Amino acid sequence: MAFRFAFLPLLSMLALTGCGDGDREARLKAAGPNPSLDALMRVANADAGAKTFGQCLACHTIGKGELDRGGPNLHGIMGKPVAGGSERFGYTAALMRVGGRWDRATMDRWLTSPQRFAPGTRMTFAGLPDPLARADVIAYLEREGRE
Repeated sequence: MAFRFAFLPLLSMLALTGCGDGDREARLKAAGPNPSLDALMRVANADAGAKTFGQCLACHTIGKGELDRGGPNLHGIMGKPVAGGSERFGYTAALMRVGGRWDRATMDRWLTSPQRFAPGTRMTFAGLPDPLARADVIAYLEREGRE
């Protein structure tokens, strides 16, 4: 009986870490004061990014081979050309003018404010003001692109 109760604190802790982003403050502290994107990526949590990405699912798919919606499928987007992640999606001229490839810095700028990144884009998403949330989403996109 005592053996079973010894695991209760551990089970409680594991249950709490699976809910929400309970380690957010610790991750921010570990990233240091005024953290760079690189510092935030070192503490980024792809599972937290998956939760934040939930709001993107209204327009985007992420599974390999899934069809585009109002926005392109984002599976494997990291490393692909900006305005070139999906061969089937009709990108705006505004996004095509940006050029380059989706890397961490480019995705961070896009997620901060799509309208500032590519004025005239059709994407109506206002952006993610939280730098850690953006790093988490980038970690999620990187993870999903490998799977």
